[in-house]
Amino acid sequence: MFRLNVGGQFIPTTNDSGLTRTWYDDSPYLFGAAFGVTSEAGKNVSIKYPPEVPGYIAPLNVYSTARSMGPDPKINQNYNLTWVFSVDANFTYVVRFHFCELQLTKIHQRVFDIFLNNRTAQQSGDAIAWAGSIGVPVYKDYATVVNDRNGDEEIWVALHPSVSEKPEYYDSILNGLEIFKLNDTRGNLAGPNPEPSKMLQEAEAAAASNFSPPPESKSKGEVIGIAGGAAGGAAVVAAVCFVVYIKKKRKNGMESGMGAWLPLYGNSHTSTISGKSNTGSSHLSSLAAGLCRHFSLSEIKHGTKNFDESQVIGVGGFGKVYKGIIDGGTQVAIKRSNPSSEQGVNEFQTEIEMLSKLRHKHLVSLIGFCEEDGEMVLVYDYMANGTLREHLYKSNQPPLSWKQRLEICIGAARGLHYLHTGARYTIIHRDVKTTNILLDENWVAKVSDFGLSKTGPNISQNQTHVSTVVKGSFGYLDPEYFRRQQLTEKSDVYSFGVVLFEVLTPINPECLKKFSETAEKCLADHGLERPSMGDVLWNLEFALQLHENPDGEAVVVQDKANDAYAIHNSTLTIQEESTASEATVEDLNTSAVFSQIVNPRGR
Repeated sequence: MFRLNVGGQFIPTTNDSGLTRTWYDDSPYLFGAAFGVTSEAGKNVSIKYPPEVPGYIAPLNVYSTARSMGPDPKINQNYNLTWVFSVDANFTYVVRFHFCELQLTKIHQRVFDIFLNNRTAQQSGDAIAWAGSIGVPVYKDYATVVNDRNGDEEIWVALHPSVSEKPEYYDSILNGLEIFKLNDTRGNLAGPNPEPSKMLQEAEAAAASNFSPPPESKSKGEVIGIAGGAAGGAAVVAAVCFVVYIKKKRKNGMESGMGAWLPLYGNSHTSTISGKSNTGSSHLSSLAAGLCRHFSLSEIKHGTKNFDESQVIGVGGFGKVYKGIIDGGTQVAIKRSNPSSEQGVNEFQTEIEMLSKLRHKHLVSLIGFCEEDGEMVLVYDYMANGTLREHLYKSNQPPLSWKQRLEICIGAARGLHYLHTGARYTIIHRDVKTTNILLDENWVAKVSDFGLSKTGPNISQNQTHVSTVVKGSFGYLDPEYFRRQQLTEKSDVYSFGVVLFEVLTPINPECLKKFSETAEKCLADHGLERPSMGDVLWNLEFALQLHENPDGEAVVVQDKANDAYAIHNSTLTIQEESTASEATVEDLNTSAVFSQIVNPRGR
């Protein structure tokens, strides 16, 4: 179900220890702003597998990086290092923890408890005591049952220092994490279909009346289920089934109607899946073209009823956004560039290069792109509840409650916090506003529109800012950036501060004080006086606790912990094939100073 390289970066199948597994970054699953700190094995630490731990259990890269709680023992005693995973109810799950001590050398220096769904799985865990020495991998398995009570469709994994043991350091550590789903007594692994929202049901009903799948196409419900005993065996079976399925589709004449799932690599990225050549040269490098799925123009036209105006759900500076259907039934948002827009070329390239390498719960997911016959099209997950702005101004829908608004702000802050500090290098969004915060069917906020995004200053070279032409949206634009043309991540903080004031509505006094103080600090005239996005996130979560516990009895939060929780150094969740794309994210066209002049429809 999940396989994470905790504290480290994405590990592709080619770098696994012989079983062609994929290991992902753990930061999207961390709960709240308590990211802890990450570390890596020093040059004097070599990882050596003991006889009882086979080398294929996890690659060296998993054991050579780790996430711990941080250096402050007082802070560490007051919070848990927590990961949250969505799973199917009524199943037993095996949670495998991978440990390898990279810093300490003695027993009882770092002792911690392990909790699964608020139940103690392990008391007084000690990686050195288990492994016997520094740099020696060890893993521990624990089983937990997830019931079907309301709100129980999650697994919470938490680590906390064993205070009663009085170790030398109040801290915990984790290198890797895997979650396996066990079949029930009938051999079943299938979970229930998700319960769609009313809005999603209405949208799907409307789509069903307007669209019909291509002749002889397979139902989306026909999915091959594979339950293997070993990851390697499952991968082989999956590969065989996939090849057979593709051959069957080709035999039935479906190849021209549906695009392949695999991305297109190499220098042939301007050709379509069906083999038809494009007119004109591509605006994408071969690297960018190989980062995500390539759709043919015929697929895009079929999914949007040939770009019918009835399918338009938004308009911006880049072009129109259409609601569409791909793969016989999957709803998506399709953004088509305006041919007369010069800024579209740069935004098109930047969006693909940025989003295809990032995966986070609070960042909108890019599915693929199309570049054919002069068209530039981007395909995203469909966000059933639209933009945040649509629910704030002139909306016919019921107003959002204050808790909903606050949770949406927290979600957006998590996405921005990840951009600023969770990637290998800082990413500055540069166009944060309510039209670029999207809401899915569960009201989960996702930051969107990365066409103006820019890599931040290089700290290792003592850079404090990036000198660049001013771009953004009036009303949200950082005044310091406007005056000096010096961009930092604090420019995003300013824009987000405007968003915080836009959502403000009735609210209890205790929550109002913390929320308004946070929003006001974001709008400081000078960037150095503004909080980091990590600080903003932590204060918003504190405000949520004050809203739910106005008397403050259940709230144990220390303001001085803000910076400790904000400081962490994670990495990209998707492997970067090359660093060449870093230089291409800047738009050097100085003719268009702003992407938008007050336009409520968005850029």
